[in-house]
Amino acid sequence: MNASIKEWFGKRCKELRTEKNISQEKFALSIDMDRAYYASVELGKRNISIENIKKIVDGFEISFNTFFNI
Repeated sequence: MNASIKEWFGKRCKELRTEKNISQEKFALSIDMDRAYYASVELGKRNISIENIKKIVDGFEISFNTFFNI
């Protein structure tokens, strides 16, 4: 894998959000997260906490296994 884990995580978030056909702003609001913060996650710029990872995964209404393709 050439991408960093932060970049991979961000790409996965964007992929899932795009599948739901939802804007960054609407998704961020739905999980009680600032849009600018969430945007930086999608860009792979944030080293986010496990609590925020859980918020995001829960927001997609999928399991950790599904999110991480386990």
